Amino acid sequence: MSGFGEPEYRARLARAQADMAEAGLGALLLTTEPEFRYFSGFLTRFWESPSRDWFLVIPASGDPVAVIPEIGAALMARTWIADIRTWPSPAGDGVPLLADALREIGGPVGVPSGPESHLRMPLGDFARLKAVSKLEFTDDHGIVAGLRAVKSAAEIDRIARICAIAGRAFDRVGEIAGPGVPLDRVFCDFQRLLLEEGADWVPYLAGGAGPEGYADVISPADARPLAAGDVLMLDTGAVCDGYFCDFDRNFAIAHARPVQRAAHARLIEATQAGLAAARPGARASDVWRAMADVVGVEDGRLGHGLGMQLTEGLSLRAGDETVLLPDMVITLEPVIATAPGRIMVHEEVIAITDGPARALSPLAGADLPVIGG
Repeated sequence: MSGFGEPEYRARLARAQADMAEAGLGALLLTTEPEFRYFSGFLTRFWESPSRDWFLVIPASGDPVAVIPEIGAALMARTWIADIRTWPSPAGDGVPLLADALREIGGPVGVPSGPESHLRMPLGDFARLKAVSKLEFTDDHGIVAGLRAVKSAAEIDRIARICAIAGRAFDRVGEIAGPGVPLDRVFCDFQRLLLEEGADWVPYLAGGAGPEGYADVISPADARPLAAGDVLMLDTGAVCDGYFCDFDRNFAIAHARPVQRAAHARLIEATQAGLAAARPGARASDVWRAMADVVGVEDGRLGHGLGMQLTEGLSLRAGDETVLLPDMVITLEPVIATAPGRIMVHEEVIAITDGPARALSPLAGADLPVIGG
């Protein structure tokens, strides 16, 4: 059950059903891994297989109904979900089984349809489901995204745990990086460090290196060896108990250049400005502005929501008017230009509280660390 007790999931269900009553929905149909897991606790890597669909129905009253391939029945039985209906996927057809469940519960059926949502079932099957069930399908009025944006204390503890794990791995980067070490070797070894320190898996690792910064923050690593005077950045989205961290660290290789030291200090200054601005009632755009003024940018995203997914919910950008609420978890991610076509970026993870924001990642200092000297 990914470590949460039944009361955690029943509290989520109660909040969803209160919102559903206000929106006039009879059911929610959930098809994606984080939405499914949010209400069930069903944690498996089997979602990597696209050949099977998984469905969870949240009724306006009563307990959820899982309509799943029979291969998942044993694991689902270990969660708090009692009503589990299976079919022999991928050979069988789950649409009639799902239609029966929805007809029993009744509509209208809300399906998450806002930003970052997707339907994890073939469109042809969805059209057939609507025809067979004869129910009204609509969007979920943002109910699921709104619930997931505000974390429980247990969720925040999980995110803090994986942040601590990644922090310990970052403390060991000097063991794996230095002049002459290929960047792709550093990437592989850093994943090993994360696993050694307690991560369950490492779905995301990015970074870059160069004397004046790096060209982007998403490219795969190549075999170019690190050189003295390079700045190395590693950015990880590691997972523990189903929750992500997402923060990075910069390191000077052998010695730090003045442009690197100055950029790093400015990034930490911007992060501190974002941390100070991240109070309940502030807008996402307010936090963006606090950091943007320090690093001198006028567009772009400088952070985002975090939790069961690497990025979820709000964006720290000029146009996002989302109001920060206590127990939201976000990243602060200022970026600064260091040369034409080159940047440096820094990222931390924080939780919004009733007062000053709480750092969940171990905050970096203003001095750029030097390794491999």
